[in-house]
Amino acid sequence: MSSFLLKIIGMITMLSDHIGDSLVRSFSFFNVIGRIAFPLFAFQMTQGYIYTKNFKKLCGKLFLFGLISQIPFMLFLSLFQTGENIWTLNIFFTLLLGLLAIFCYDKIKNRFLGIVASLFICLSGELFRVDYGAYGVLLIFLFYLWKEIPIGFFLANFVFAILRYGPYMIFMPSLRYILCFIFTLVPSILIAFYNKKEGPKTKYLFYIFYPAHLLILYGLSFLLPLS
Repeated sequence: MSSFLLKIIGMITMLSDHIGDSLVRSFSFFNVIGRIAFPLFAFQMTQGYIYTKNFKKLCGKLFLFGLISQIPFMLFLSLFQTGENIWTLNIFFTLLLGLLAIFCYDKIKNRFLGIVASLFICLSGELFRVDYGAYGVLLIFLFYLWKEIPIGFFLANFVFAILRYGPYMIFMPSLRYILCFIFTLVPSILIAFYNKKEGPKTKYLFYIFYPAHLLILYGLSFLLPLS
């Protein structure tokens, strides 16, 4: 399975999740399918760091498209969120923090200090209120930290799923959270078939798709309200 195919699956499942949020506006199977998306993008970020020839350019691209996407993202959030929840930074900033966490770990010679610095960046995901918060940034870092372990990608995904849905399954047990937990682990299976090939070049496909689909769904929510 190529990087291109993983990106396409990520975009389709992200679209499903956002259709559920913006058009259905109540938890549905659209959202369950959407649990597949973020771990795939987190994994792609790890691969992006490994294979990039220009780290600064990659960071700059994430920051630029984060700025471009912020208004579409906040408009999208306004459809189903209220108050301060709208003031959340979009996924590009999550990916950027994850990239910086990897960079710190990779460049600081003292491994302990490198891990501490990286975990501090992960926690800053809560301070800056990025999408998926500290857990999202941590997943990117763990994908890189455990990349040499045979089941490292599964372990990283499992930790992310436990942190995100474990408390709900314990204190608010329901089929909803069980399904979310299970589908959050599905990317581990897809990643296991990754062949380290790029596939068709899609340099800016995701970067353009992200803000574009948010704006389209925002417009459709007024034309096709399903709730």
